[in-house]
Amino acid sequence: MLLKQAKEDIEYILVNEQEIENRIKEIADELNAYYKDEEVIAVCILKGSVPFYWDLIKRLSFPVKFDFMCVSSYGASTVSTGEIKILKDLVVDIKGKNVLVVEDILDSGNTLYSLKKIFSERSPKDVKICTLLDKPDRRVKDIEADFLGFKIEDKFVVGYGLDYDEKYRQLPYIGVLKESVYTK
Repeated sequence: MLLKQAKEDIEYILVNEQEIENRIKEIADELNAYYKDEEVIAVCILKGSVPFYWDLIKRLSFPVKFDFMCVSSYGASTVSTGEIKILKDLVVDIKGKNVLVVEDILDSGNTLYSLKKIFSERSPKDVKICTLLDKPDRRVKDIEADFLGFKIEDKFVVGYGLDYDEKYRQLPYIGVLKESVYTK
């Protein structure tokens, strides 16, 4: 039912399944060259990053420890509040460790800016940010991804982990949601 509804709700496909897969392989190659044989704590920012995180880390050739963090800066809105709330913190101690933050999208920058600051206070060796999508036109904080999938236009996107009201996450592509769906 959702896939049928999704077809009606998606204005157009912005990044298709094959493009996502190809770019993730390229990002993994970049990460493998950067980290070589160093151990990395790969932090998945829940929930939207899960598909990207899994497809990425299974292609990494260096030692990886998994951890997960759940934060919110949107609440029930489509616009960031600018303040993050930690709903689930890291389990692994990152002191002296390489940390790779894996996020689905970088738009306002509020979440990743705050997370990078929080992580830096925990004395890691290094903190790098890897995002599947970047919406630079929405940036309000001075932060960039170190490893990036796609720069996209300022449209409301869903699919491949990204949602609207917890819907559309399982779509295998990234699509632009019709404005009529989220302005009801």
